Amino acid sequence: MKKLILTFALALMSIIGFSQEGGATITITIDNVTSDKGKVLTSLHTSETFMKGKGIQNAETEIKDGKVTISFKNVLPGEYAIMTLHDANDNKRMDFQDNGMPLESYGISNNVMSFGPPNYDEAKFIVEDKDLDLNIRF
Repeated sequence: MKKLILTFALALMSIIGFSQEGGATITITIDNVTSDKGKVLTSLHTSETFMKGKGIQNAETEIKDGKVTISFKNVLPGEYAIMTLHDANDNKRMDFQDNGMPLESYGISNNVMSFGPPNYDEAKFIVEDKDLDLNIRF
């Protein structure tokens, strides 16, 4: 029951928060996509959504000459992390080898590449009252 109430409260806060005008724009550039096949999927996360499904804002972008630019608008001040994936086969999810290693390129904010799954504390950044430009590497 607690999970249901928490989920409802988070959904309501997201709807109310993103229906308001204002906030910063986060522009993400990825310039080392290995091919133009498929799309790049990018999600803006809070600590509550990181590695648990969709982010609070999500984008799907075509690739041109190994480069993409994605923008998240009206981002309220707070702490966030970005996860992005080159979905080369356009199946809307990350594919893995039999040993658990990813088959598709991915990246997170702050360009931290460690063994094991991404960590929110390493990827987090602060949004204040000005726009941000981030470069993420696969």
